[in-house]
Amino acid sequence: MPNKYFCKSLIINVLENPNKNSNISSQIIYGESFKILSKYKNFYKVKSLYDNYTGFIAKDIKEDKKFNPTHKIKTLKSKIYIGSENSKKKPTNRWLPFGSNLELLKKNKNFIMFEKNKWIKFNDICFISNKDKNFIKIFKLFLNCPYKWGGMTFRGIDCSGLIQIFFKFNNKIFPRDTIKQVKFKKGLNIKNIFRKGNIIFWKGHVAACVSNKNLIHAYGPMKKVVIMPIDKTVKIIRDTAGLKIKKIFSI
Repeated sequence: MPNKYFCKSLIINVLENPNKNSNISSQIIYGESFKILSKYKNFYKVKSLYDNYTGFIAKDIKEDKKFNPTHKIKTLKSKIYIGSENSKKKPTNRWLPFGSNLELLKKNKNFIMFEKNKWIKFNDICFISNKDKNFIKIFKLFLNCPYKWGGMTFRGIDCSGLIQIFFKFNNKIFPRDTIKQVKFKKGLNIKNIFRKGNIIFWKGHVAACVSNKNLIHAYGPMKKVVIMPIDKTVKIIRDTAGLKIKKIFSI
């Protein structure tokens, strides 16, 4: 039987080590596929089948082998409702995050059922094959979301996660961490001229230009996703962290 599982939890933290006190290195979201590499006490070592990212997850997560995703979430988050097909749908305080893959089981008016008696709004989804090349729209979905090391959702996201999520939504492979992202594409000549669609790398940090004057990034010192002037950001990072631009390439 193929070693392929699908996440049926809303968000799973991927840890650096098989320890509950370990740092979070990334996250697996609903509908994402992964492979179990080994078992270690109360943890699995897993590998994402999207980007081959490895880490550890707790054994008590929800997973499924029988899953046929047809659609994905195109909004920042989609509220989950509960109820039978013929009853009024009651809202919960749970949400599916952007990019979640799901199986459309039934449609009822403005709702679709993705698990038994669990519904979301039809307008929050699109076909899993759909692409959206409007990177500014996707990045701006996360504007003001909290900064979270290893995060990949509206509850918290880091700088490399914000960049990866655009490529992931468009069904293109792109690495998870800046150390690999910076090597993924050929760079442009580094000059003080920036254009919309440029991705700027420093050691351990990345941002995307939304115009020739402004960029967007999940910025640790400001603890959220923000839009900032490019020149000002370059100066702040140089003055506070002693880092110069390492590479620039275009989306």
